[in-house]
Amino acid sequence: MANAFMEIAFTPNVRALQARMGSRDAYARGDEDVVKEPVLGPYEIPFIEARDSFYLGTVSETGWPYVQHRGGPTGFLKVLDSRTIGFADFSGNRQYVSTGNLAGDNRVSLFLMDYPRQTRLKILGRARVVDEDSESELMARLDNPHYRARVERGIVIRIEGFDWNCPKYITPRYTEEEVAQRIRDAVEAHAGTVSQGSPGSDEPLGSGELALAVTGVRQLTLRVRAYELRAEGAGLLPPAEAGSHLEVPVRLADGSVVTRQYSLAADPASCDAYEIAVLRESEGRGGSLAIHETWQIGTRLRVSRPINHFPLHADSRPAVLIAGGIGITAIKAMAEALRRRNSRFELHYTGRTPADMAYHRQLARELPASYFTYSSRVPGEERLDVSKVLPGPCADAVFYVCGPAALIEAVRSEARRLGIAPERVQSESFT
Repeated sequence: MANAFMEIAFTPNVRALQARMGSRDAYARGDEDVVKEPVLGPYEIPFIEARDSFYLGTVSETGWPYVQHRGGPTGFLKVLDSRTIGFADFSGNRQYVSTGNLAGDNRVSLFLMDYPRQTRLKILGRARVVDEDSESELMARLDNPHYRARVERGIVIRIEGFDWNCPKYITPRYTEEEVAQRIRDAVEAHAGTVSQGSPGSDEPLGSGELALAVTGVRQLTLRVRAYELRAEGAGLLPPAEAGSHLEVPVRLADGSVVTRQYSLAADPASCDAYEIAVLRESEGRGGSLAIHETWQIGTRLRVSRPINHFPLHADSRPAVLIAGGIGITAIKAMAEALRRRNSRFELHYTGRTPADMAYHRQLARELPASYFTYSSRVPGEERLDVSKVLPGPCADAVFYVCGPAALIEAVRSEARRLGIAPERVQSESFT
């Protein structure tokens, strides 16, 4: 069925431009179908109710668009039914531009933003103004009794269409409370580390031949942290090939020392520093949690030389790189190696949301023509379909996939179906 939002927004001029720019075919599949009724569902309703602001567009009598910010307590934008939303209009600077525009043209456009998760929902509808005298019960539903702001009127919007927008180029921003909570969590974690103590912390952890120290820590996502490791004494490190990993020592909460394997994510040509990215898994075996809670700048380690069970081919054949979640670490190093030697390649990266994808913005900036992303938890966004990724490249391309076992099996299964030789499909599971 056709999307009601697109039926409204895709005017003849828009469709003509899409045709010239090559995107019309992607949107044209549902043109002949009956327009789908824009009914809010399990993704849209909680998203709307979680907003504390949105942008409202109206149309003036002169035809000029006017966009205004509307804000209030979380949930001030109410879902009245599956096709109707509304909000209490608080007293502002008393220009009344948006309200005045509605007196002549009831069409509105809303942009609802979730900056931390890089998600936005756009809504088209027809609005009407309500007041206490004429519709007191409806005004009571729109009211926010614990919010100290004077309500002048209510705005009720009948939805004509909605669409989830592309997350690209949304810069994550955080509220004061979100920042404060992150600081509190970090302080508590650090206090817990100090109070528990770290047996033998004056000595390097591990017994490998390379003496390393943590010289940098970066928070890549809410759960992924990158650690820069350099040789003690500012010496050079043994070169590592793309696909290599380090076995690092980790002291668990019970005091025992174990090893964990992490792919090298930095440019393998560099001998100045290694970099690993660690996904914090609260329900895992404890290694990643211990690294997040105990490693800090100055932490000393002794590790073995890098090991490579996932090598990149050395000839000139093109490559298709496929990463799922934290599997991007090994794939990122491969992309940098291929770019440095001017080899053709594509990088396909799938994650829950863009905000969950480590190195996302760096890769988008550095690989604008060969980097493709997919989101499994963003409604309306494209999901990775390996049947579309594998047939496209040249007949001699080599495929590399790193991520969950289900992703690896999907790639291998599709390769078998297409008759791609098994040796042209290399994989590494981050589990």
